[in-house]
Amino acid sequence: MADRADKARWTSPLRRRRGPGWAEQTPTWRAARPALIADALKRASARASGNWFVVGASRDVRPGRPCGRTVGGVEVVLWRSRSGDLRAGSGVCPHLGAPLRDSRVVCGTLVCHWHGLALDGSPFAGWQPYPAHDDGVLVWVRLDAVGGEEPSEQPVVPARPAATAGVDAVFTAAGRCEPQDVVANRLDPWHGSWFHPYSFVDLTVTREPLGDTDDAFVVDVSFRVAGRLVVPVRAEFTAPEPRTVVMRITEGEGATSVVETHATPLTAADAAQPRTAVIEAVVAASDRRGFALARAAAPVLRPLMRRTAGRLWRDDLAYAERRWALRSTGRFPG
Repeated sequence: MADRADKARWTSPLRRRRGPGWAEQTPTWRAARPALIADALKRASARASGNWFVVGASRDVRPGRPCGRTVGGVEVVLWRSRSGDLRAGSGVCPHLGAPLRDSRVVCGTLVCHWHGLALDGSPFAGWQPYPAHDDGVLVWVRLDAVGGEEPSEQPVVPARPAATAGVDAVFTAAGRCEPQDVVANRLDPWHGSWFHPYSFVDLTVTREPLGDTDDAFVVDVSFRVAGRLVVPVRAEFTAPEPRTVVMRITEGEGATSVVETHATPLTAADAAQPRTAVIEAVVAASDRRGFALARAAAPVLRPLMRRTAGRLWRDDLAYAERRWALRSTGRFPG
């Protein structure tokens, strides 16, 4: 009887949307005031990062093999110790400069493939480890020379659904722009249903940031599933540190789910042609009974989740690159 009652109470998360087409939408350009977006970006840029940078997904750093990244023009190598702890340091061998990303990990020790120099993660003559943090979804490295701030012991990790309650996927792409151009894109929610009509419809910003103590964009939006079928939610956009914007679903299907967008500079600050990596973590959760099946099918779902993020970022990187191109030639403030 209880099972039958549960089934009777079940409601579909999908809604059929009937409304104006793309050209009949209410224009949002008046609401998307450049000064408002610039102020939100300025407040985000003033927050402390502790010199921590996201470098990739936790599952990218696998036992038994090194993982190489470049942050702010600095080569970084990451690997796992025999016990699985994260290790990080310069990606340049102190002996003759070999690329340590191409080396081997033997029993938790990084062994250079040029001459066999072994690094266990402790300081070595001419080589220093970097503080590293694995939050279970993403891996971070602290680079004080690149960040230039007061260092902190831990990065600013956004609150997420519990690891046992969510399905996560991490998408990575890179574009010719600076981190602020990526963050500015995310602090402009008004572009959603105009620029991404294949994913978002009926988008309304119901509350703008009120200042540093109440600095969230609150948005009502429907995620398009197929045709006229949508899932309506309320979401909140915040920037907890200079290179991170978090979209959190606060009401509707998948409440507490988050999309974290992290912007990591690949090139040095004075590079003539800057490049920035977008590392986006999607952590989906639901209190529906059937969501346990989604968690079990996570290996199959992750490529689909990354493909969805990739479609959005194909356009959003064009937005960020265009913003940088205009700024770099003095045709846009910033």
